Amino acid sequence: MALLALGIVAATVVSVMGMRYYLLDQIDTELTRTRDSLGGSELTLRQIDSLSVLSLFRDRVDPDWNREDDPDSIFAAVDTRGDPIGILGFEPTKAQHALADTVDDARDLVGDPEPHDVTVRGAAYRVTATRLADGTYILIATSTEAVHERVAKAVKFDLAIGTLLLLLLGCLTMFSVGRRMRPLEDMVETSSAIAEGDLTRRVPSSRDPILEVEQLRLALNSMLQQVESAYRTRERSAAQLRRFVADASHELRTPLAAIRGYLQLYDRGMLREPTERKRAWDRMIAESDRMGRLVDELLVLARLDQRPELRLRNVDVGRLVRDAAEDLRVQQPERPVTVDADGSVLVHADEAGLRQVLGNLLGNVRTHTPADVPVRLGVVRADDGVVRLSVADEGPGLAAEDAARVFDRFFRAGGGAGSGLGMAIVQGVVRAHGGEVTVRTAPGEGLSVTVTLSAHPVRCPAPPPTPEAAHTA
Repeated sequence: MALLALGIVAATVVSVMGMRYYLLDQIDTELTRTRDSLGGSELTLRQIDSLSVLSLFRDRVDPDWNREDDPDSIFAAVDTRGDPIGILGFEPTKAQHALADTVDDARDLVGDPEPHDVTVRGAAYRVTATRLADGTYILIATSTEAVHERVAKAVKFDLAIGTLLLLLLGCLTMFSVGRRMRPLEDMVETSSAIAEGDLTRRVPSSRDPILEVEQLRLALNSMLQQVESAYRTRERSAAQLRRFVADASHELRTPLAAIRGYLQLYDRGMLREPTERKRAWDRMIAESDRMGRLVDELLVLARLDQRPELRLRNVDVGRLVRDAAEDLRVQQPERPVTVDADGSVLVHADEAGLRQVLGNLLGNVRTHTPADVPVRLGVVRADDGVVRLSVADEGPGLAAEDAARVFDRFFRAGGGAGSGLGMAIVQGVVRAHGGEVTVRTAPGEGLSVTVTLSAHPVRCPAPPPTPEAAHTA
């Protein structure tokens, strides 16, 4: 509104000045034409008296020629001293006397081509002068009061229109700002609700969205989605940390409790027979080995979470699959093992890591399926260049809720044997290679694990260490 007000004032000033200049220019042109006609005719005042037909003296035949008010035009003759002289036998009028008194020196007007502004009895005039052949000066003046009145009316009109425009703009601005600020008010309300704990709130879309406000709404909703996701992740990580501490404590407490119990029996002299001492010794060795394996697996997971440097080289995955199948046949001769890896399938990977993946997958098969359940190992190279390694059994399979947690640390379906870290290690090693591992299972339909690796993987940065990894480290 301030800018519009300045624009209205500037436009009014320019228009008024232009109109005033145009009207005054017309008056000046008429005065100059009259002055030039008299100045170039070589007339004298006596000749003008004898002519008596000049239209410039029409006011002399007017019965009110010596009226008190100011005429629109004044024609006066003055001598060299500036005193008014009568024309056509008439004495100078009051207006002519006032004009002569106003003009200090008629010679200045004759020498100036432009008319001057003068005030005659409080009224504004434009005056010029010319010199006759006998030395008489003729003063010619035209009133500019009409011009000033028109200019004043124009100023009032422009100011009235400008004020009306300002009021209209103010009303439209208030309405527009209120409508456009409504989405921002929704954002404030949404932010307040989120601050009070409602993380699911989002900024709704307005009925008539504005581009900038809609972009702000989308950006704010995206940020709120990230904040909610981060908050949920933190809560989930905290829950996983609590579960991890509980599971790790439970897994470590069992062998420690067994070892402590046998040591207390030995300290109290309750193991008197050699066979009893031998059995206690074997149990303590077995529990210490179990605890050592558990600690080793935790260290492996900690190293995987800290993004270890892999020793990458060309590895024949087909050979690794055949070796793992032979090891399984030696350990469980009665188990049917099928291998679909006749040729050589090379992949740029860490050989020790892939051997550990196969060892853990087959270890799960040995632990969680009967010894006569068939197992199929396969490795293929797809058309897109990826290598898929699969280990499938025809065992009892897993329920959907167990399959969703199969990669959680210390998770054991049905409370089975093992530490519950094998599949977590498999996932960690595969992710360190920039690949992925998937599970397909159903109750009574067995378990199939597929590891997907690129033939020439670009190792992706691992995600930030989880709270379990931090606790393990």
